[in-house]
This record gives sequence, C-alpha cells and structure tokens, in this order.
Amino acid sequence: MKVIKTFAILSLLASSAWATDWAQLRGPNFNGSTDETGLPTKWSQTENIEWSIDLPGPSAATPVVSGDHVFVSSTDLTNESLVAFAFDRKGGKQLWRKEISKEIRRKSRSTFSSPSPASDGEVVVFFFGNGEMRTYDFDGKEQWHKNLGPFAFGWTFSTSPLIYDGTLYMQILQNKSLNTPSYILAMDPASGKELWRHERPSHAVAESLEAFNTPTPYEHNGIKQLLVNGGDAVTGHDLRTGKELWRWETWNPGKEGHWRLVPSPVAGDGVVLLCAPKKNPVYALPTNKRGKLSDKDLYWVSREERNITSDVPTPAFYDGDFFILSKSRRFLSRVEPKTGKIKWETELKSRQQLEASPLAADGKIYTFDFDGVATVVDAANGKILNTIPMEDKANLGLDFIRSSIIAAQGNLFIRTNTKLYCVGKS
Repeated sequence: MKVIKTFAILSLLASSAWATDWAQLRGPNFNGSTDETGLPTKWSQTENIEWSIDLPGPSAATPVVSGDHVFVSSTDLTNESLVAFAFDRKGGKQLWRKEISKEIRRKSRSTFSSPSPASDGEVVVFFFGNGEMRTYDFDGKEQWHKNLGPFAFGWTFSTSPLIYDGTLYMQILQNKSLNTPSYILAMDPASGKELWRHERPSHAVAESLEAFNTPTPYEHNGIKQLLVNGGDAVTGHDLRTGKELWRWETWNPGKEGHWRLVPSPVAGDGVVLLCAPKKNPVYALPTNKRGKLSDKDLYWVSREERNITSDVPTPAFYDGDFFILSKSRRFLSRVEPKTGKIKWETELKSRQQLEASPLAADGKIYTFDFDGVATVVDAANGKILNTIPMEDKANLGLDFIRSSIIAAQGNLFIRTNTKLYCVGKS
C-alpha cells in the first residue's frame, strides 16, 4: 500500500510539472513562454489532434486556458455578432456561449474580436474593440459588464485585458480626435470597480498616439512594475497607483504621424525590448532606472541588423534570450538581452506575412502565418523542424490569421478562422 501511495504521489508531481495554464494573451510568464514540456513537432489537421471544434467566424484573438476551461473570443458570421465561448479543455465540448453585441467590424480586414480574454482562475474577462467588456464566472454567469468606449482610433482597437496580482489592467492609448486623454485603468476583476485611473501624456502626433498592444507586468530584483509602450514613448508604472516611474521617448524625433504601435513590450534579464513600427529598429532598455531616460541609457539598438525588427508580432523571452519575429521579412532571430548579439537567424519558409506572436516552449519556437501555416523551429540552433498548414485557403477570405499558438496543460491550442484545435503531446 505504501509503495502504491508513493507511486501515486510521484505520478501526480510528474503530471503537474507540465500542467500550466495560459490564462491571458502572452501566457503565464507574460513574455510568450511557458515551462510546458513534451510538446509536439509533428501533427496535421487530422493527425495527433485530441479534439477540434468548428468556430462561427474569424478572430485575431488568442485562446486562453484556465484549469479545465478554454475561453475564446470570436465573431459569428451567420448573424454578424460578437461572441464569447467557453469549451471543455479535455474534450472540446462547448460549455457556454454568450452573444456580446451586433456589428463585428468597422474595417474590412479586422474585427472587433481581436483582443484576447484574460482569467484569474475565478472569472474570465472578455473585451472587444467596440468597448464592450463582459466578465463571467466559469459557469457562464455574468458578474459585471461595462463599455469603455468611445475610442479615438483610426484602425480597430485591439488591446487585451491583463490580470496580474489580483488587479485587472487596461490601457487606452488613443489619438486626440475626440478630445479624450490616453490613460491606464486598474479595476477589481471580481466587481469591475475602478481602483485608479492614470492619464498618460504623450508628445506624439496624429496616428502615432495610437497603440494596439497590451501592457506588460514585470518583476526584477523584487521590484514590480507595469510596462506601457505607445505614443512614441515607453513608461514604467507603479502597479498600485499608476504613477509613472520612468520614461524614454526619443525613437521618433521627427514626429512622424503614422507610427501607430502594435507589439507589446517584453522583458527579461532586467531588459525591456521595444519594437518601433514600420520596419524601424528594436531598442533594449534597462528596467531599473527612474525618471526621464536618454539614449545613453540604451543597451543596444538594432540599426544595422535589417532583420531585427517587428512591426506587429511581440517578441518572446525564453531560455535567457529574446526571440524576435519580423512580420514581412519572415526572419526569426535569437538575441542576447544586454548585448544585442545575434545567436542565430533563420529565414522562415512562410509565403505570407506573420502577425501572430511566437510561442516559446519545450526547446522550440512556434510561429503562425497569415495562411495558417505553423512553423516549428529549434530554439537552440534555429533549425526548422516542421511546417504544417492548418487552414484551407478557401476559408481565409479577407481575414488573415493573426491568432498566436499557445501551450497549456500539455497541449498546443491553435485557432484558425474556422476551427479550434487541441494538438496532442508528442
């Protein structure tokens, strides 16, 4: 009996080693990485699939996994509505569906269903680009709702909610067409009560005031802060009050008006990585400074490395390095945080652009292109291990695939325009 009991405990510990949630946009570490192991390198639309389920319309939102629930934001093309789903992680059964609102888009190539949900294990928060925010418990009972709009954006707003240390954060970095300020908002995820609101000034102009990314929490040497990037500036904020701790804002000295920002900040090893838009450089800054920073504070800038740039995908931090994916040049690069040294650089075989952010896990990097072709790359040397088409081109239409691949509870979860796949362990 004692042997059996010991074996049971060891089995439980072994299974829990990879039983990690992916409860919000950039995963459990907020940097596109996870400690999951045993993830596959080979699968297809029919092979090594534990389950798949049809989805009613396209969405750029990344699915999230919390416990035995998979939460998915989507559109429904049959009745032109925005919807929130909960599926059973183990079998793919639909647990509940909520219709949020009608009218799914204001631009032809994007929808209001671009932001990803976020969960703290008790509730799940859905947010959509038309301002609708709905929060449910895991049984699908609505806890609260509000609309954060109207917004002042030239394109479709797509910031995702962030839950960290018991607080729900949202950033609204917008232009001045409605005479409304840009701000960061902290709320209680259980009730929606506003905890604080911090207006965030900017010297940017026109479209360069707009950011479509998500704030990033980061803890280093015991110091926690919220990293916010947009409006030609990156800032660090006190998580309890929103107070600005430091700022750097010199990457657009000519005040170009079309530098809207999409990639979120990503941090590791005391370094925050910032991706300037429109094929412009990547910048590396320390996270332990205070006040107004200058270019002298930069660790490095990728001005000479033409492939180290990212207009849309947010880089990942994994195994001590950054992994930077170039949207249009189709290069994936492994870069040292404090020196900018390129350890390897791989040209992907994708024929289309890549706007989904890379997943880093189990010694591999997973990318996903506009056509729904997944590429698996060896994180150690940049070798391409496999390319796998996951969507039939007939289903693409005007809605390219932008949802990132995620890993949770020992599986990969892949969202295309028409399906959600749970890929089995290798």
